[in-house]
Amino acid sequence: MTAIPEQHLAAVRTLWDYHDLDHELQPTDVGIGLGSHDLGVATCAAQLYHQELFPLILFSGANAPTTTARFPRGEAVHYREHALELEVPDTAILVEPRATNTGENITLARALLAERAIPVSTVTLISRPYQQRRALATCAKLWPEVTAQCASLPMSLEDYVREIGDADRVINMLVGDTQRIDLYARKGFAIPQPIPTEVADAYRSLIDAGYTARLVATG
Repeated sequence: MTAIPEQHLAAVRTLWDYHDLDHELQPTDVGIGLGSHDLGVATCAAQLYHQELFPLILFSGANAPTTTARFPRGEAVHYREHALELEVPDTAILVEPRATNTGENITLARALLAERAIPVSTVTLISRPYQQRRALATCAKLWPEVTAQCASLPMSLEDYVREIGDADRVINMLVGDTQRIDLYARKGFAIPQPIPTEVADAYRSLIDAGYTARLVATG
């Protein structure tokens, strides 16, 4: 399915708007590209580098079941190659190739920067649009010493679905990330985030419609 069903569009847009934080970006010490299936993360990192938002990019990511076929050498490695094609100099890129989740993206990126003795007080977290809120909450929990802001390619929901080419996948990921906002805060993986009633209602309606493929088992 390449288009969002009309009966679910309002709920999907509610979750999309909730996760995309729309930060007004300021210069930071480093941009951290969080691994995923979305090569747009690397595109965004390269664009922001050329806009002089940061002097260094760190790509973090190994593979998940959803990315092995697309990025057989690992998410961060493919991100780096794409950034090089976009004329980011190799000297401005670090690769962390072991992280398999957002928490590891943060902790292993932090460790690599410390190992290289690179001082960091501000970071730009670059992710899929609907990963922004979870990325920020995770960073605030695991790396509270830094001031973080979030960035993604500036795309509408409809444009993003067309770019990915799979509305089902996007909706399932949105539902999964919404569950993780609450679940991971309760598990101590991230700081709590407000969940407005309209977001909770949209989330439940999409679960009722069968969008459960990316939910984490809680039993």
